[in-house]
Amino acid sequence: MEKIVFVVDDDDKVRDSLVRLLSSAGYAATGFASAGLFFGTPLPASPCCLILDMKMPGSSGFDVVKKLEEKGDAIPVIFISGYGTIPDTVQAMKAGAREFFTKPVHSDQLLNAVEEALSAAEKNIASRTEHAASTMRLEKLTPREREVLELAIGGLLNKQIATELGISEITAKVHKRRVMDKMEAKTLADLVRAAERLHISRARSR
Repeated sequence: MEKIVFVVDDDDKVRDSLVRLLSSAGYAATGFASAGLFFGTPLPASPCCLILDMKMPGSSGFDVVKKLEEKGDAIPVIFISGYGTIPDTVQAMKAGAREFFTKPVHSDQLLNAVEEALSAAEKNIASRTEHAASTMRLEKLTPREREVLELAIGGLLNKQIATELGISEITAKVHKRRVMDKMEAKTLADLVRAAERLHISRARSR
């Protein structure tokens, strides 16, 4: 899968230099002279990260991060600045930046930070994909199967589930099997992990 790095910096020389460095390291790098131009480009489905100048005319790096959050675009950000201070670094980290570098940026340090950011992006994509799949599986459950799910992840046995719901043990067993099948869970542990990803609470623990 192609790994993409966006560079947003109003300094043409710095931006072009970073794009060349990233391209030589095997990344698909694209530079933008302003935040507006960057936001005019849809983010790809593949892993990507953003190298962002902290202070640009008309839009600060923090403004860009805030807008990304408002759009729901989870993309790792690496801040760069011509004159970094400790307060700037602290503010950048509070804003969710993975790294903060002062120009000129050391090539090896930047490339290491980019690789770490892209690895995080890959994990985020995998997590979102799995969450979406789990949500679709959950939607296949009937209301009764949802009740069984919540009781099963609480550790209740089929007999206890049956008592809780006022049904026969055989019926409870059938419902539980259907829950396991629809949620694509081979074991109870798999079912518990899927429920945790979906923030489903246990109905009752034994």
